[in-house]
Amino acid sequence: MSASRRSGTTDELGPDGPGPEGQDGSGGSDLLAALLDGMDAALCAFDADGVVTHWNREAERILGWSSAEAVGRHGFAGWAVRPADAEEVEGRLMSAMQAPGRQVHEFALLTKDGGRVLVRTQSAAVRGPDGKPAGVYCAFSEVHTQIDLERSIALSEALFEDASWGVVLVDADLRPAVVNAHAARSLGVGRTSVLGRPLGELLAQGVEELESALTHVLAEGAPPAPAEIWVAVRTPDGERRRCWRCGFVRLASPLAEEPVPLGVGWLFNDVTEAKQAEQEASLLRFRTNQLHRAARAAAECEDPAEAAVVHLDFALAGFADHALIDRVAGDAVADGEETGPVRLVRVASTPSGAPGPSLLSGASGLPVRYGEGHPALQCVDRIGSVRASVGSVPADRAREWAEARQWPSDVVHALCAVLRSRGRTLGVVTFLRGAGRGQFERSDAVYAEDVAVRIASALDLGGVVGRA
Repeated sequence: MSASRRSGTTDELGPDGPGPEGQDGSGGSDLLAALLDGMDAALCAFDADGVVTHWNREAERILGWSSAEAVGRHGFAGWAVRPADAEEVEGRLMSAMQAPGRQVHEFALLTKDGGRVLVRTQSAAVRGPDGKPAGVYCAFSEVHTQIDLERSIALSEALFEDASWGVVLVDADLRPAVVNAHAARSLGVGRTSVLGRPLGELLAQGVEELESALTHVLAEGAPPAPAEIWVAVRTPDGERRRCWRCGFVRLASPLAEEPVPLGVGWLFNDVTEAKQAEQEASLLRFRTNQLHRAARAAAECEDPAEAAVVHLDFALAGFADHALIDRVAGDAVADGEETGPVRLVRVASTPSGAPGPSLLSGASGLPVRYGEGHPALQCVDRIGSVRASVGSVPADRAREWAEARQWPSDVVHALCAVLRSRGRTLGVVTFLRGAGRGQFERSDAVYAEDVAVRIASALDLGGVVGRA
């Protein structure tokens, strides 16, 4: 047997002939055999008479027939296909010599141990030096393997075209390499303009957390559960704060002997509305619980003024840094009653230094020196809540703003709620926040008004008891 037969090939399709120019036939066939045996697909070839001339290792793996057993046989009849199917299979394969391009077929082949394997083949003609068909080559693989590959490709294309969540392929430098349409819309840019840009150019906040997650996935692999990351997306209209539920998978080359990271597959879904609703519900439960606890504690106070302070202290938790209670000097102001300028007297306040319970201011009766247009005076005049903030100014200007309104120097946000009972205005409760908290929102004003109702009831009860 020649060296070419021992390697599982002949020098060329057809009669023996010279190998590549400048080499003998044995050297050319050894190179060809090495190339064929390194292929991931099974490959066999036939000469013009239908004799097997090539058979690589993947074909041996699938069917169990070695190259020595396969090369030299005429077609598949009697060994690789059932006799009843042999004529049809051979006709399909050899018809490729007369057909342009490649032909794809599916049929069952026999393994050496008698089993059957459904394969998908791609066959095409092999041309000789004169341009005429000299044989056929046939590449084949198990159908389920081919289907798995096609499914993987189809899934990849679907994710990057039609997915209803964001899909981003991030390279090893943590820059987007491929994005789908949903991700591009979420990032506020086009699909091509986002490619290759640092994440810091796309996100104003949350970049460090996101890059840390991507770096971890590249080094350690995918985390066990999705992560929720708050980001601020840069848009032409300003920054948009969003919450993304993110999943990550590490991508590695299947062709390398050792895993070589190609990047990270980053999938995310916008859950901002759900998270905000969850946070609002949690906050509402907490505040409702605080009101309930405050009512129970205030009910045990003999002095109505102490009960008012209890309501104030319970309201401060997670809501504000400081609080003040100012009462209208003299009698309460009834609706429609004509009075002069309103004067407010301090009733209670939180300590300005170390944290602790609110302090009653005693019975001095000295009015607070609020200037014209003060938020507390506006609150009494409007009989409604008033919100105020210093805005974006230097720290020294913020201190001047707070001190001019008789508030602690670290205050930057204020919320005044009117104290009303039995159709009369009793005073004002003021909640104050430092720079570490956000400004008061409408939902905060609603909560402050609930607290103010309870404080007003306690103060009014104190007035009634005092007159009795």
